[in-house]
Amino acid sequence: MKKILTEDLIDERLEAIGIDYDIDHDEALRVVKNHYEFDITDTWNKTPDYSIYAETTADGYEVWVTTSGDGRSVCINEDVHYYDHDLADRLVEAASDYNELIYVDDIDSDYVQDAVMQLYESYTSEMKKQVENELIEEGYEYEKIKQ
Repeated sequence: MKKILTEDLIDERLEAIGIDYDIDHDEALRVVKNHYEFDITDTWNKTPDYSIYAETTADGYEVWVTTSGDGRSVCINEDVHYYDHDLADRLVEAASDYNELIYVDDIDSDYVQDAVMQLYESYTSEMKKQVENELIEEGYEYEKIKQ
């Protein structure tokens, strides 16, 4: 008898290993910190591998700095952002690029929450692909569509 691979079967296996699509921010943060092997803090300790923080310009504008290390080697063209809309993407890159400690000056900001959810979605996609491959190795296959 043919073993049919279905989305329900994949979801069942994902649930069995603890993958939850309806997850709150704190639990998603715990999962992605463990999976991507990083920690995130809003406590300055002078030793982060990556930093994201706000600064004020000489004329009173707020800008955001996203840089490797503790912020002593800022490249104005690459690391300073006038808008905060792409900070989540920079945080996702930092977390997935093996930075062990990431400093953010406001851990409750929207960009941190957005980044955590993006990382969690990437994690669940990776796990779904892994489960799918395991099922295929077990002899399951997608049903062929008849034309």
